[in-house]
Amino acid sequence: MESEIHEDCGVALVRLLKPLNYYKQKYGTWQYGLNKLYLMMEKEHNRGQEGAGLVSVKLHTEPGNEYMFRERAEGSNAITEIFGSARKQMQNAIKDDNEPNLDNIRELPFIGELYMGHLRYSTTGKSGLKYVHPFLRRNNWRAKNLCLCGNYNMTNVDEVFNLLTEQGQCPRIYSDSYIMLELMGHRLDREVERNFVDAQNLGLEDGDITRYIDQNVLMENVLKTTMDKFDGGYVVSGITGSGEMFAMRDPHGIRPAYFYQNEEVVVLASERPVLQTTFDLEYNDIEELTPGAALIVRSNGESTVSQILEPKENYACSFERIYFSRGSDKDIYGERKKLGEQLTPQVLQAVDYDINHSVLSYIPNTAEVAFYGLLDGLNQYAINQNIEQIESLGHLPSHDELTNILKGHVRSEKVAWKDIKLRTFITEGNARNDLVSHVYDISYGSLEPYQDNLVIIDDSIVRGTTLKESILHILDRLHPKKIVVVSSAPQIRYPDYYGIDMPRLEEFCTFRAAIQLLKDREMTKVIEDTYHLCKAEIDKPKQEMLNRVRDIYAPFTVDEINVKMVEMLRPNGMTTPIEIVYQSMEGLRSAVPDNRGNWYFSGHYPTPGGTKLCNQAFVNYVENIYNIEQKKSKK
Repeated sequence: MESEIHEDCGVALVRLLKPLNYYKQKYGTWQYGLNKLYLMMEKEHNRGQEGAGLVSVKLHTEPGNEYMFRERAEGSNAITEIFGSARKQMQNAIKDDNEPNLDNIRELPFIGELYMGHLRYSTTGKSGLKYVHPFLRRNNWRAKNLCLCGNYNMTNVDEVFNLLTEQGQCPRIYSDSYIMLELMGHRLDREVERNFVDAQNLGLEDGDITRYIDQNVLMENVLKTTMDKFDGGYVVSGITGSGEMFAMRDPHGIRPAYFYQNEEVVVLASERPVLQTTFDLEYNDIEELTPGAALIVRSNGESTVSQILEPKENYACSFERIYFSRGSDKDIYGERKKLGEQLTPQVLQAVDYDINHSVLSYIPNTAEVAFYGLLDGLNQYAINQNIEQIESLGHLPSHDELTNILKGHVRSEKVAWKDIKLRTFITEGNARNDLVSHVYDISYGSLEPYQDNLVIIDDSIVRGTTLKESILHILDRLHPKKIVVVSSAPQIRYPDYYGIDMPRLEEFCTFRAAIQLLKDREMTKVIEDTYHLCKAEIDKPKQEMLNRVRDIYAPFTVDEINVKMVEMLRPNGMTTPIEIVYQSMEGLRSAVPDNRGNWYFSGHYPTPGGTKLCNQAFVNYVENIYNIEQKKSKK
């Protein structure tokens, strides 16, 4: 997997249900909630390394005192920065050297009952602190303060933006996060005003009205009148100034969320192992937030799971399971092993069943579990072969005969090492390409030159850049008889628009191979026809659109595209035979049965917005190529 492919984000929520002095007495620190949030975010660091943010809310503060505290930072070291800054502010607020006590703890920043954290990878290319979650909407009414973050990407930002402007609003920034904040904030304002009227009807006045509002805000109402406007994959999380906390999952369950609650805490994270490790829990202690539902914790600490939107067909993202999620999850570990094991027949065919002269390895680090699965499958084949040979002897084998037969086994080696990270300050083309070629190193002497096949498994092949510029070149130094590159995922053919950084067709090596095949076979009319069909689809209502980009792949088999891909990815001067083996769609469904979102591979998008954007991506591709060719002809 190319390191440039990123997951959108990770979220973490902590709601303390006991008084603060309870945690001090039991766990020895006022910072129990903050410390747990820190651990959760570190355990989710794989989900975002471009930025991080946290927010804390204090309950029951007096007017004139801050009750919402936020820190954000950019860069791979952002988690350390934001928590370091929070602790520094706490230290600065202590007026003497004494340990904070119950009398002055309410004055310290970031010591509260509600915590929310976020880790960011950008899927839009936008950078800067203003794009780092959580986003904050301020107001003098405590209940109207809203802090929002999430793991999401919305496909219909233009439509929601137009909805807001038609209402007379003027969003400051054109992005799904800010537009969602403004729309949800607008609906939160209406919810507060509804409670204001109710309080007046009950005869309440002044501060009693405020207290009534703080205790009676229903986030269900806010979410139901906000999230029905959005098309996308998401887990949206938020905290209000009055102490409401929520997290909502999209109706197709595209993006994941897990939660746990007991008498002390309610916590939520993007991955199950994060909660297991941080709170020392068993697998079955943790619940998965269901599609279209929201976990809501009220200001008094009562929690509920409310169905906000009707759940739709399961499109939980399969790519989460193959690559992005932590492999330490019980289910994910088993799924990744099965993805590898299922490739045994194709790998055996690729090496002509010569396991005695084949070495199995993997591309670090996310393919390691699939490697173990493939190793199990090949070992089982070797065992069966050995048994057949022994049984075919027809007599009690001698020691020498057994020794000779049992030599047949699968060899595995640590062949590839991820050696360095690319330093972006080297920007010159030749120098940068040379550096990329050394990202991986090899174990010299790990196979017999010119005799052993080298089978190397990766979790997926997306752009092919790392294969062409680094991996194939460096592996060839071992002089294998043949290199078999195995992908535990099927061919990635279509862009993603729900939170994974794969938005452009031309970036995929599978797409480039299919386009080149059309050109080689003088079938460019398919490209032209697909362009016009995509244009026509875009003019239809979204619900009626079909994905016409699928027509590009229709004339070819998977093997035909594989052969062309090898031709295009082969480094200059390399003569070693190369074969690519991909997971099948049937294999994916068998290994990952509960995550049926496979639009990357099939082109079947879960929402109309995804289909629209895929058609638009092909139109953009063709028009961009046409403009480039026009510029060349003018020169």
